[in-house]
Amino acid sequence: MKIFDSHTHLNDSQLYPQADQYFQHAQNLGVVKIANVGSNQKLNDLSLELAAQYDDMYSIIGWHPEDSIHYHEAEEKLLIEQLQSPKVVALGEIGLDYHQTTSPREVQKRVFKRQIDIAKQLHLPISIHNRDAFEDTYAILKEMDVSDIRGVMHSFNGDVEWLKKFLDLGMLVSYSGVASFKKTHEVRDAVRNTPFDEMLVETDAPYLAPEPMRGKQNEPAYTLYTVEAIARICDVNPDVIADYTYHNALRLFGIEDK
Repeated sequence: MKIFDSHTHLNDSQLYPQADQYFQHAQNLGVVKIANVGSNQKLNDLSLELAAQYDDMYSIIGWHPEDSIHYHEAEEKLLIEQLQSPKVVALGEIGLDYHQTTSPREVQKRVFKRQIDIAKQLHLPISIHNRDAFEDTYAILKEMDVSDIRGVMHSFNGDVEWLKKFLDLGMLVSYSGVASFKKTHEVRDAVRNTPFDEMLVETDAPYLAPEPMRGKQNEPAYTLYTVEAIARICDVNPDVIADYTYHNALRLFGIEDK
């Protein structure tokens, strides 16, 4: 079994000091490739640093909606340069977060659209953060027509109706440990209705640890438990979910399987 953790944060201060140990533990549990995701300049830099150190680590960099208030011309210029690094596989995480109030909504929307433009210019897929902002996130993705670059709805937590809307835009959906929680009925229904060839898996570590590790600090190795939870929901062997999501990630991110 080979698993791809398509969205994690070994560049986070809680994990970075022991990044090597976490990566080795992940490989021991079959999580052989991971993508570290940035959200501001510091975390983008650390994502690139980790990707340069390990063959099977990749980098996704961009400006998170919470940090979008700090995104200006100088930050954009550097982002464009860094996005052309060989281990960068997507632009993200970008999007909208209406749960937090650190950045005004109009600023979030402007920075979101601008980064989609950059992704289209560089022919990169996008990794989308959407929290309490389904309608506006969908409207912007539809308006910008992302079908040519595609992307992934990271840690998808919507219902079946929203699932179908985002799939119709050409987006893939990624499930985190939330899919393993017993009371997340809408997410579990979405899992059942997601075509296997349009599904990814992730940890979003250090957050959202799946059952049976819920409540503990998450880490990339625990992607295995999300794969197993999805397999139970879909009544298939975990190898099926692992294989589909692994190769879907390779295809979306333009990575050759060695």
